[in-house]
Amino acid sequence: MINLSDKILEETIIKRPNKSYKGTFGRITLIGGNKNFAGAIIMASSAAVYAGAGLVTTMTDKNNKTALNESLPEAMYADYKKITDNKALIQNADVIVIGPGLGTNESSEKILRNVLKLIGKNQKLIIDGSAITLIAKRKIKLPQTKIILTPHQMEWQRLSGIKIDEQNYNANKKCQEKLNAIVVLKSHRTEIYTNDKCFKNTVGTPAQATGGMGDTLAGMIAGFVGQFKQTEQAVSAAVYMHSKIAEELSKNQYVILPHQIINNIPYYMKKYQKK
Repeated sequence: MINLSDKILEETIIKRPNKSYKGTFGRITLIGGNKNFAGAIIMASSAAVYAGAGLVTTMTDKNNKTALNESLPEAMYADYKKITDNKALIQNADVIVIGPGLGTNESSEKILRNVLKLIGKNQKLIIDGSAITLIAKRKIKLPQTKIILTPHQMEWQRLSGIKIDEQNYNANKKCQEKLNAIVVLKSHRTEIYTNDKCFKNTVGTPAQATGGMGDTLAGMIAGFVGQFKQTEQAVSAAVYMHSKIAEELSKNQYVILPHQIINNIPYYMKKYQKK
């Protein structure tokens, strides 16, 4: 188990090249946010934008269009129930995030299945929240691509079959290898399982225990993975920075809200970029 430190940020966040444009920093498509959970997909999308993603598209319920446009004009909107009409938004993306606020009803499952059919081998797929629950309960087959799973401990129990009190290194690693995916197991000290290594987050605070933290992390991971070449390193850096920002803010605050982390992402990326 490798303990993460500020070094992961300094090694990952590079100075932006002068000759660059929007496409240089990743095309991200996020899918989720049913009519009752607009906030989840908006927070995930905001985190991706603030983490430096070049182009962000949010596929969500049509009822969320106004809220998305007003809170995050940088993101493009598409109706997630019209996957066939908008399949290019998925097929042309470098990174796809599915799950924040998606829900677990039949309509949500249909959207998930339609998205998974379109994923290509060279894309990166982040599966979060209710998408993990759907995959576990409906035994949905994962596509052959680069997958990043971001479960909290109960979602991991559903997916892996490992009870929370039995989620130790050996059991988790065995399941991760079977899934052939990067697993970000969220907890008090989040652990990141990859094919070659396992990383442990060393920062964070109980002040983070509020709704939307996981959605924010999923978006941050997408933004980092879309920009930085080493995927495992980018995932680890996003996890660490998410908690690092919260820990710093908690010195003066009793509770940390997700949007506060989002607002601080660009400043911390600048602070820790490779000299």
